[in-house]
Amino acid sequence: MDILVLQHERIEHPGSFRAFLEEDGHSWVPVHLNEGEELPPIDGFDALWVMGGPMDVWEEDEHPWLKPEKAFIRDAVAERGLPFLGLCLGHQLLAEALGGTCGRAEKSEVGVLDVQLTEEGATGIFFDDLPEVFPCLQWHGAEVKTLPEGAKCLATSPDCTIQAIRWGPRAHSVQFHLEVEPDTVENWAAIPAYADALKHNLGETGAADLKAACENQMSAFAGMAERVYINWMQTAAKV
Repeated sequence: MDILVLQHERIEHPGSFRAFLEEDGHSWVPVHLNEGEELPPIDGFDALWVMGGPMDVWEEDEHPWLKPEKAFIRDAVAERGLPFLGLCLGHQLLAEALGGTCGRAEKSEVGVLDVQLTEEGATGIFFDDLPEVFPCLQWHGAEVKTLPEGAKCLATSPDCTIQAIRWGPRAHSVQFHLEVEPDTVENWAAIPAYADALKHNLGETGAADLKAACENQMSAFAGMAERVYINWMQTAAKV
């Protein structure tokens, strides 16, 4: 597969998924929208991945590329039926692109926190072989408020109802992160908006505490990331 990857920060990339792609011989092409790179023609790509970022989906005046990005996602998913994977901001962008809504969360989620699969998630392909409840990295202050028509909620948590969605057989997204690597927290903590969220939610030692929490779960993150990657590839083959 040749996968187009939309990024909103250079260091917020596919993370541990990169090793799986390389092992399987797939290629991926990043586009750094926050740096002014333009969206390429989607023709010739086999799938679309959309990564996270510190901006909010409604900040179109500050980040004017958000509006065409949403249109691009809608065309790729709803019109062309391309396999899609969205992480964090990418989850919210998928929801808005297909007619759902996003907004500020009543309570931010920052830390290694549990999510729980819904019945739809527990019986579907995307989370196959994952526990019903599992830990993941959360680092967000916005959330999907309403699902697009036809979308299914696959996972939830006490402070964020819509943690993962499926739209059609080939489009999936998650609010959380499993693609964590040893340097993820350190890299993301260098982004001012993320650093502020750490300090506000976890205190002055937030970066160190979160790094330690991720280190304690790194083996679990790696195993679940690989399983989700395998499952996503299976959904990508469905027609």
